Amino acid sequence: MALLTPASITELLERHDLRPSRALGQHFLADPNTARRIVRLGGVEAGDRVLEIGPGVGSLTIALAEAGASVTALELDRHVMPALAEVVAPWPDVRAVQGDALEVDLAALLTGPGDRPWKLVANLPYNVATPLVARVLETVPTVGSLLVMVQREVGERLAAGPGGRDYGAISVKVAYYGRPRVVGAVPRTVFLPPPNVDSVLVRIDRHPAPPVDVPSPDALFRLVRAGFGQRRKMLRRSLQPELADRTLAVLDAAGVDPRQRAEALDLDAWAAVARAAA
Repeated sequence: MALLTPASITELLERHDLRPSRALGQHFLADPNTARRIVRLGGVEAGDRVLEIGPGVGSLTIALAEAGASVTALELDRHVMPALAEVVAPWPDVRAVQGDALEVDLAALLTGPGDRPWKLVANLPYNVATPLVARVLETVPTVGSLLVMVQREVGERLAAGPGGRDYGAISVKVAYYGRPRVVGAVPRTVFLPPPNVDSVLVRIDRHPAPPVDVPSPDALFRLVRAGFGQRRKMLRRSLQPELADRTLAVLDAAGVDPRQRAEALDLDAWAAVARAAA
């Protein structure tokens, strides 16, 4: 089956009496070259197991299947499921599932024969992209890599390093679990309808093991959230809700200047604070 184009998507939507949902942030990918580019940048090969979140009408889904992957496509919108089922029907290695990726037990969903790590390849709904990436990293260790299309500002935050204006709590969390990088831009014109924002492709390759030693990820991320929750304040102030009267002693033990702000600390420094706090 040929990959979907603007004309074929328009015909499909009309036949199923569908319109892209603004509430769900639906912008259907309508360019075969972009779909194949995403598959290539995701490193998808024959025999791979792929989770796709937000497949919509299946534009990217069939490009993944065309590459020889076994695809589990998780779609929130029950209204679009009949159209998606029609598009993927010729591909026996595609499983379309209706459900909310923020609530479904993803680890239970990604079961089956084979021991290859799963790959997440998805055009994520922009309004939930950040919590979805965080949830997959935190709760689904069988996903070894992620290639996600997100709003440009979100992508830059996911991949940001310390010191920049885009660096935040989610940047630290992503760095703990994997190596992120922006691998490409996507023009608005490849979507139906075109969004009002620019998009980028972000790839995250999961670390075999966390690169820092911390008492627990939760303890680390509580401190990070506190620090970035008041990012204009020095750490001696912003960490007080978590550390109270121990703040200066903990920062001193971690070798961190209490006058610094959260965005100055890299993952190693945050880990040192977490260890000192414990």
